[in-house]
Amino acid sequence: MNTISDIMFWISTGLLVPVVVLLIALFFRALLLVGSFFGQYMAIRKTDKIIREQMEGLTPDKVDELAEKLPAKTTSLVVVYMRRILEARHSSAQVQRLLANFEIAADKDLATSKTLTKLGPILGLMGTLIPMGPALVGLSTGDIASMAYNMQVAFATTVIGLFAGAIGFLTQQVKQRWYLQDMTNLEFLAALLNEKHTRE
Repeated sequence: MNTISDIMFWISTGLLVPVVVLLIALFFRALLLVGSFFGQYMAIRKTDKIIREQMEGLTPDKVDELAEKLPAKTTSLVVVYMRRILEARHSSAQVQRLLANFEIAADKDLATSKTLTKLGPILGLMGTLIPMGPALVGLSTGDIASMAYNMQVAFATTVIGLFAGAIGFLTQQVKQRWYLQDMTNLEFLAALLNEKHTRE
């Protein structure tokens, strides 16, 4: 039994360095996500008002004029897909395919936030528990310096993991609301195109 316990202790201790490296990588990825999220927020602020105004008064007869009223230069995903749907308006199959592609693109953009939300706390917990073993050994042998160092590592990894998880969670919640609104607008546009195609 002691041999098995020693093997498990060596394995868990050996995982500390990879866990710390991954936590540092997640921390910097969370900072990059905050920057890209802010840029995306600014882009949405510019286009959201225009899209909302156009959607409110849109009818099947006016749907062909929508492309001219959309912002010309923008990185907004919904505007890009609105243009693609309008270009493929004569094929309902292509429109449905574009709607599915938009969902895939939105899910891809959410992937980083989801990863941070799940991996941050998991790695933070691993980084907390792994040094606790050496810390308890140091306590039992009276090596207070070793115990203090291991406890410092444990607390630091917890904070970094929770920070990355919090950034991921907050950005995921906001982005999901954005993409839900965008998907509603795209489905409304597709329904109008279908209604117009049925009339013709």
